[in-house]
Amino acid sequence: MISVKNLHYSYGRSIIYNGADLFVGKGQKAGLVGANGAGKSTLFKLLLGEYEPETGKVEISGNILLVPQEVKHDPDMEKASSIRNYVDPKNEHEDYELLRIISKLELAQFGLDHSPKSLSGGQKTKLAITRALIQEPEVLLMDEPTNFLDTEGKSWVMNFLGRYPNTLMIVSHDLNLLDSKLDKVFEINPQTKGIDEYAGNYSSYQKLKGDKDALLVRQIHVQGQHIKQMKKGYIKMAHVRSEKAVRQKLQLLKRIEQMEDNLPEMPPEAKRIKVNLPEPAWVGEVPIMAKNISKKYGDKVILDNINFDIKRGERIALQGPNGAGKSTLIKILMDRLKSDSGEIIANDKLSIGYYSQEFETFDFNETLFQTMQDVCHLPEGVIRAQLGRFLFPGDKAFQKIGSLSGGEKTRLSIALLLVQNYNLLILDEPTTYLDVLSQRLILEALKMYKGAILIVSHNPEFIDELKVTRKFYLPENKMVLV
Repeated sequence: MISVKNLHYSYGRSIIYNGADLFVGKGQKAGLVGANGAGKSTLFKLLLGEYEPETGKVEISGNILLVPQEVKHDPDMEKASSIRNYVDPKNEHEDYELLRIISKLELAQFGLDHSPKSLSGGQKTKLAITRALIQEPEVLLMDEPTNFLDTEGKSWVMNFLGRYPNTLMIVSHDLNLLDSKLDKVFEINPQTKGIDEYAGNYSSYQKLKGDKDALLVRQIHVQGQHIKQMKKGYIKMAHVRSEKAVRQKLQLLKRIEQMEDNLPEMPPEAKRIKVNLPEPAWVGEVPIMAKNISKKYGDKVILDNINFDIKRGERIALQGPNGAGKSTLIKILMDRLKSDSGEIIANDKLSIGYYSQEFETFDFNETLFQTMQDVCHLPEGVIRAQLGRFLFPGDKAFQKIGSLSGGEKTRLSIALLLVQNYNLLILDEPTTYLDVLSQRLILEALKMYKGAILIVSHNPEFIDELKVTRKFYLPENKMVLV
């Protein structure tokens, strides 16, 4: 059971929660939604006792476990001698039970005796999911558990969670896969700083939320027109000098100011966001080409005689299940990894902008403004305007990168790529941490980009809307025109 009453919490001068309430009963399953940076991960830390509320009450009944978006430094994982020791420290399960779950999460190749410390960030997150599913805590919190999974893996995890016997609260952009099993959906309200509850499943939430936002937009437009008419009336009274007229003008001006102050904020989905991008640097007709590329790890063949090229300005989707060699091919194209045979032919004017899920290029102690200034050396006003277009308005520009959510880091990464004049973008799962609004923003920005794009994504709708020209499938080594 989870109970939150009259929660108040701030981060610096930013109010995150202002009188928020939430209740999830024993054995219930709840989804938690909200824009990137709205406070979803903060709420989880409050539930875990890592943060203390300024006022209000947080109660948890039973033991609680969180699977975070990124498992960076899990002390239990660091001291575990093997995968088995980490996921089943009390040795309560048979090997076949553990291997069944591990294989569904694409980790079977490592075996139960493998050290978990050597795994990648995404693999560590999968291992943390495995541990949570095996241990079955009374309250399970999951923050984007399907981020690093392909379509089959996502469906399996969500089906498993649908049968989970205890209390579950989940943040995910794939809540539709858990739709029929949800009892309620909570949304963090950016206007009220509260938590709105929607009874029923995710489909019900989407309909109710859509209707609510449509009504709010209409109300804002009506009030906006009313304010506009009042301002016209105020201008018409400008030439009147009598004492009575002056009092009426002051009263009208005060009413206008009050109405403007009380005008609700437009829902983010209703705002039109325009991003201005620089022209890509000139490059030849074929910026990069792979000829007869092969790569093995030990006895395992990852890439076998790959022939691949990217033409100027085109968009290619690199497709295939996890482990098919997509990331290996990208690293070879970028000269971060040597192939066993074959060659990469790159135009001497080629300039690559690269996005990965690891955020390894960020200095987490720098602010967003400093980071963008280091990259593009533009005037302050231009930088702040560009950050605003990527949903980092006002003082958010001076927040430290380390305090951002995964989705906010993704938005900043893409913003940094798009203010430079790269002629090829290589994007490895750019929608992993993004909420629906942020996905739409990034999609529209990439649509306007005139350089070439090579993209890896398990989000078929994103790929379709980006209008890729070709798809290259691994491990089939097959290029298909779209």
